[in-house]
Amino acid sequence: MKNYQYSKLVEKITPKSPLKKDLINAFLFGGGISCFGQVLRTLYSMTSLTLTEAKMLVCVTLIVITAILTITGVFDKIGKVAGAGTFVPITGFANSVVSPALEFKAEGHILGTGAKMFNLAGPVIVYGCGAASLYGLFYWVIEKI
Repeated sequence: MKNYQYSKLVEKITPKSPLKKDLINAFLFGGGISCFGQVLRTLYSMTSLTLTEAKMLVCVTLIVITAILTITGVFDKIGKVAGAGTFVPITGFANSVVSPALEFKAEGHILGTGAKMFNLAGPVIVYGCGAASLYGLFYWVIEKI
């Protein structure tokens, strides 16, 4: 079988993705997560917290909720319907840290959970911290000039 014949066969038997439905679900779920974050921020701002503290607490709350939903298997079910809508940065990042940790927990706390937890998120953390450090250094140099 030639490559082009194989490609035609794969295209023929592969089910078509319902693109419109997927786009609508991603938009609604991603927007819903963002709106939920805004509601949390408004609620936290109505307390004695400063705006900065309220924003930080929203991030922590979304991370904890995502971790709990990932641990219980609910986040995967939501992800099957929501698709890319669950990739809202904070929830997607929390899921990408918790999922590998759960998958490799049988290998032990250090070589399993600890080592595998940052397989997906590790490069983001490393490059994010590196970029933040360089930005801070440049900012410090510019402020001293």
